[in-house]
Amino acid sequence: MPRAPKRTGPHRTERRVVLIDVDVLSGSGRFPADRTRAASAQPAELETREAAPGAVLAAVEVTKAYGDRVAVDAVSLDLRAGECLGLLGPNGAGKTTTILMACGLLAPDSGTVTLGPHRLPATAPRARRLIGYVPQEIALYDDLTARENLRFFARLYGLDRRAGRERVGEMLDFVDLAGRADDRVATYSGGMKRRLNIAVALLHRPSVVLFDEPTVGVDPQSRNAILERLEQLRDDGVALLYSSHYMEEIERICTRIAIMDGGAILAEGTREQLLGRLGGESSRIRLDCSASPRDAVDEVSALRFVAGVQVQDRVLDVTAHDAPRALPLILAVLAGHDIAVDRLSVERPDLESAFLHLTGKALRDV
Repeated sequence: MPRAPKRTGPHRTERRVVLIDVDVLSGSGRFPADRTRAASAQPAELETREAAPGAVLAAVEVTKAYGDRVAVDAVSLDLRAGECLGLLGPNGAGKTTTILMACGLLAPDSGTVTLGPHRLPATAPRARRLIGYVPQEIALYDDLTARENLRFFARLYGLDRRAGRERVGEMLDFVDLAGRADDRVATYSGGMKRRLNIAVALLHRPSVVLFDEPTVGVDPQSRNAILERLEQLRDDGVALLYSSHYMEEIERICTRIAIMDGGAILAEGTREQLLGRLGGESSRIRLDCSASPRDAVDEVSALRFVAGVQVQDRVLDVTAHDAPRALPLILAVLAGHDIAVDRLSVERPDLESAFLHLTGKALRDV
């Protein structure tokens, strides 16, 4: 996605500055002066390899280092039509570098990335036009309207005027900005800009769309609107690669999840598979007792549905496979020892628990 610089005045017309990144769209480092001649030119041959069965996007053992710092270390992933693969990890985990390699904007030091039969980074437009990329940064012209922005990028994608007008209208409706289509982007809220940023990435109907933290800095209502659109894309068969450090977003829209930290993927699978590393759908029952429950530990441990017990001072932590059935039994044991419960809580496992289990640290703390 071209990064559109902010212009200092409303009447400046030096739009050619955006063309430094036009290779994202055209596959070349130059904007074709003669569009007809450029369109008729034969594309360069693509190096090909066999992708993983059924995968529209596949990365195999990709590594990228900046000097002595390894940003991405032998990462492998694949993505199929109609699924959303989430990259979950803290800032600095290597998510953005992975996405840049996955969309062909950054060459790996080793390993391969393929888009269908095409090896990336690709030099031919036909490969890159299969990809949509939504960066963290807003890539729009503030002094143009939403409609003007979309028309401009539609031409860069190679859409003719008629097809471009139709597609621009469709995208404005899709991101619920038709009513503000002719307002300058500078007047938009952060959430509206994010939605328009997504519309730009979808203009050319890509089969794969990569999102790098697309909801950073937006309000809950705008975040929900963005996630609804992504769910619709996924259900329509578009393959999505979604990077975020917000667990609730990953859990909501992703069909598979890759937990990433320190440049490596530590675990990958469905939510249920990741939680299975914690002992299935076990829950944690925490009981603050009126006295030390140590004398009751053996009895509680022997109860049906109880997988583990820990005691710290007057707190009893129980891991249970079926909390609703286990809890009455636990309370009965404690009552038999004349131990009252001052407070209790039941926590179901979530991705935070899986991240903590894999890394030894909470995602919110890193």
